[in-house]
Amino acid sequence: MFDRPTILDEAFSRRVAAHDFPHSRTSHIVEMVAPHVLVDLFDSQIMSRHLDLWARRSKGKTFYSIGSSGHEGTAAMAAATRATDMSFLHYRDAAFLIQRKKQAGGLTPLHDMALSFAASADDPISGGRHKVLGCAHTFVPPQTSTIASHLPKAVGAAHSLGMAQRLQLADAVLPHDAVILCSFGDASANHSTSQGAFNAACWAAYQHLPMPIVFLCEDNGIGISVRTPGGWIAANFAHRPALHYISCDGADMHDALRGCAEAVTYARARRKPVFLHMQTIRLMGHAGADVELSYASIAQIEAAEAQDPLLHSARILHEHAGMSGAEIVARYEDMRARVDWVAREALSKPRLLTATEVMASIEPAKSAKPRRPLPNAAARDALFIKDVRNLAKPATLAKSINFALADIMLQYPNVAVFGEDVARKGGVYGVTQGLQEKFGPVRVFDTLLDEQTILGLAIGMAHNGFVPIPEIQFLAYLHNAEDQIRGEAATLSFFSNQQYRNPMVIRIAGLPYQKGFGGHFHNDNSLAVLTDIPGIIVACPSSAADAPAMLRECVRLAHEDGRVVVFIEPIALYHMTDLQQADDGGWTAPYVAPDQDKVVALGALGQFGKGTELAIITYGNGYFLSRQAADELKAGGIDLRIIDLRWLHPLNAEAIVAAVADCGKILIVDECRKSGSLSEKLMTILTEAGRGDAVSRITAEDCFIPLGPAAELVLPSKASIIEAARAAVA
Repeated sequence: MFDRPTILDEAFSRRVAAHDFPHSRTSHIVEMVAPHVLVDLFDSQIMSRHLDLWARRSKGKTFYSIGSSGHEGTAAMAAATRATDMSFLHYRDAAFLIQRKKQAGGLTPLHDMALSFAASADDPISGGRHKVLGCAHTFVPPQTSTIASHLPKAVGAAHSLGMAQRLQLADAVLPHDAVILCSFGDASANHSTSQGAFNAACWAAYQHLPMPIVFLCEDNGIGISVRTPGGWIAANFAHRPALHYISCDGADMHDALRGCAEAVTYARARRKPVFLHMQTIRLMGHAGADVELSYASIAQIEAAEAQDPLLHSARILHEHAGMSGAEIVARYEDMRARVDWVAREALSKPRLLTATEVMASIEPAKSAKPRRPLPNAAARDALFIKDVRNLAKPATLAKSINFALADIMLQYPNVAVFGEDVARKGGVYGVTQGLQEKFGPVRVFDTLLDEQTILGLAIGMAHNGFVPIPEIQFLAYLHNAEDQIRGEAATLSFFSNQQYRNPMVIRIAGLPYQKGFGGHFHNDNSLAVLTDIPGIIVACPSSAADAPAMLRECVRLAHEDGRVVVFIEPIALYHMTDLQQADDGGWTAPYVAPDQDKVVALGALGQFGKGTELAIITYGNGYFLSRQAADELKAGGIDLRIIDLRWLHPLNAEAIVAAVADCGKILIVDECRKSGSLSEKLMTILTEAGRGDAVSRITAEDCFIPLGPAAELVLPSKASIIEAARAAVA
């Protein structure tokens, strides 16, 4: 009663041998399909099934045994799409990947899948880091099981197709007439992330923007143990604006082929989104450790098994390919033998043995891409023809970033800037002002109000040769979408063994001290959500003197090396002009053209002063406040230097230790909260370097930022820095 894999396995052979086939569940007219096509699809289906059976029976030898049994109908979608139709897959789509690899030729899908199940270091997609469905040769980026998190980037990839075509983008990876496939389960369709993706696709299509995407909902009626209400998926999606709805029976090979072909043809020809509702069946529970009888009756389990897609496929082979039950069973058993042989071979292959091996793919491999040449002087003069007077003046942080973005977009045709309010308005703080006028609405555009969509667009566009520069309006707005960085962008190199990259520079206005809007939602002072993500880079310029060079380095790292970069822009310093007194202009700097600019390499520190009595290590607003405090400290006889970190993740520990090696005392000034802030990492670095007795810190309180003048009560200030510095050297 409890060994459902064996019961399912034996029932197939017994019923097919006796020609005891289930009746067709569809009323659609059957279009004739060549027998050899049906047999080929069946082989992919039974290969997937036997891999599942092997995984369930190989306790302790295989891993992450969420299988694809009951979803074998997705092989039909592989048959309906091209190998260049990028596909973001549901974790039950082994049959799809097997069929696509077979169609591409020259690949070994069975061997590859077995290596993945066994977590072998020879696994061609993840190198033994996860059982993921992916293949760099057939445009299937690897997916983990984070629910629905891949849908926003699929929308981004679809949007990039039209952009690349309009721009005639030389860097484009995908054909202009490609279709994007994104598959998921019925339970995942309820997730806020997926709902945002559906809405974004419809929002674009409603405005007649190209959105050639097929959303394949594999509806098996249950999410782990929670049933989907009958009819819910159809009721939810059949009548959405700008979304074409099609349904098919994934258990019936003929009907699955019909539905998939119809969906892909519609999306390719009309460049509009399609929702393909495929009825599927979940067999053998959610995963290997799942006890299905704890939430489903034996009658429900047996009813699902009676509709096994392989039984329906066997019926179709018997009726339309002239195969007898005995011939079908023989083919099934031959596949078992093939899988068993390959599985034994896969289990003998090496696994990752050291932390160094595991971590080798966290950062994407350095690219052989040549550095993009600088534009000629005439093109640059034409670009800035309306800005000549402003270029001659010292620039604020905001204006310097604006000029740098313009120079970057001129140099890199594959860069696009987008987000809420960034186009005609030019951003809340005017940082992107004039860029749409310079580069047009294809490269500078407003998005709908959804941070998951903004970041998903960036990830998907990066798959097609773009270097996106999305803007998140405020740091506090990131948190509802942070998994797009943490679970998707940052993991792609890791889970693809450096075969895929996510080049992007995410601009975020953040950090405290803003007096305009005020309050927590516009003054978030926690970077911890970013600075513990392996592989990404977090940069934070403090001044107009550094920002252009740092931003150019960020874009270079993204374009050439495929890095994911987060560029934190201190809101309170955007329009700051003075340092010590009114009209001194001490916090502005001349904007320097790219061909004359200094280079601020990843990890390079900034330094003001050469004193050896006290070193202040800081960043962002802390650097500004420390510079304000410097004159009074020097007047009081304290010989100091101020170190600006600039690059907040990963921290350049060696450079930090060296920068303060000859200093008697060290003070860390951190505008973020005491718990989980960079100050904790800096204290650890310096303590491990033997400087623990010399270090002290001043931070913000573990508190949200209140509105109005009360904000200053929980943040470091010029006065508190002076007090802490004096205490440090006393």
